[in-house]
Amino acid sequence: MGGIPLPGELGERAREILAGRVEPVPARDAATVVILREGREGIETYLLRRKASMAFAAGAYVFPGGSADPRDTDHAVAWAGPSPAEWGAVFGADDKTARGLVCAAVRETFEESGVLLAGPSAGSVVADTTGDDWEADRLALIERSLSFADLLDRRGLVLRSDLLRPWAHWITPEVEHRRFDTRFFVAALPPGQRTRDVGGEADQVTWARPADAITRARAGEIFLMPPTYRTLNELSAYEKVGDVLGTEREIVTLMPRIAEVDGEMHIVLDDDYRFGVA
Repeated sequence: MGGIPLPGELGERAREILAGRVEPVPARDAATVVILREGREGIETYLLRRKASMAFAAGAYVFPGGSADPRDTDHAVAWAGPSPAEWGAVFGADDKTARGLVCAAVRETFEESGVLLAGPSAGSVVADTTGDDWEADRLALIERSLSFADLLDRRGLVLRSDLLRPWAHWITPEVEHRRFDTRFFVAALPPGQRTRDVGGEADQVTWARPADAITRARAGEIFLMPPTYRTLNELSAYEKVGDVLGTEREIVTLMPRIAEVDGEMHIVLDDDYRFGVA
């Protein structure tokens, strides 16, 4: 059985949870977006390295994303594409939760990469978000002094939910002190837009072929959380961004469990899956 050992306090906490003496922390709704582009040697994905000071996934290379903000469920958010009800059917969520997840996906992607999946109409997309005024809006979103609905309204934009595709659903293991109920989306980098080093929770950003990121993780050069590792491994089978976006995915909820292995507490997912993380 593969998995990640849980030493010290986490191991003791895992035993207490399994024994029913400690209640797991509730998982917060969150969204993650895998941004893809065509590279010279195949598809590439945008990754951020989280600062070592972060309380969750410190030092890990991750996709843009984060927790849903209560304001993400605001009906004032201008919307084009599949409805919240349609997204809810895909992810097994009610309409309100699905609306919040899609809005969080688009908002967090803009906050953490500068990429905005929105446009002046249902058939267009913003061509450039690199100006000082865009940067001011991005920072205001991060500081929560500006809501996503207000940003779109002020700029006359609509959220383009059709630019997203569903990919996966992961829930943080019960042993963790911070837990997230995360829906994974994939999206192509819109024509004309550019990612940029936006700082904040990340200290490094990069574009990488999924297979190359997996190779580096196996060599211990970078740290990948299990959901990121598995997603990159799945994406490495595709040659074109269009192939990824055209894939019909059955969304299965995955939550690595805690178990005792040879007297030691571990996080495991299944019997044949090796996490492959540093």
